[in-house]
Amino acid sequence: MSPPLVVFPTLILSRLSAPAPLDSFEIATVEGRLVRLDFGGPNASALAARFGSRPDVREEPPPAPVAEALAAWLEGDFAPAQALEVDLGGTPFQKRVWAALREIPPGETRSYLQIAERIGSPRAVRAVGAANGRNPVSLVVPCHRVIGADGSMTGYGGGLPRKIWMLEHEGALKPAPQRPEPQGALFG
Repeated sequence: MSPPLVVFPTLILSRLSAPAPLDSFEIATVEGRLVRLDFGGPNASALAARFGSRPDVREEPPPAPVAEALAAWLEGDFAPAQALEVDLGGTPFQKRVWAALREIPPGETRSYLQIAERIGSPRAVRAVGAANGRNPVSLVVPCHRVIGADGSMTGYGGGLPRKIWMLEHEGALKPAPQRPEPQGALFG
């Protein structure tokens, strides 16, 4: 009897352009499910950690539902991105945190403590922060909607300018007022 045939996933890598400061959506899917979404460049080490060195990797356009949902999100329609099917991997604790993140409506934020309380682990605030930082599917699993208990903008793997832009885009933050252009020297 021959050993069982091991089938490795086909990992589809895609890129879609996005406005600054997002730069681009770096997308990885397996069988149409979103497994990774980064900004500005693929996270090869995270993909290798999850899928090893054996997956069949192809560069193709993203599945239509993913491309359409991201385009809709950029236009202000957030529901399609929230409905995307994801395959996140992760530990049971991380999965609970990521599920709680998906419950945060666009235009709202939650603190790390609120997420910890939501998943029934109110003393696990730091662990919630760590799970938030390991979220493989930015934007769709909206880790950018988590802020400090005092309302401060806390760290974000994609950088604070992206986090602030996304929160402004979704209506959770008011855009910073634009400073008027100088009209010339006051004296002289």
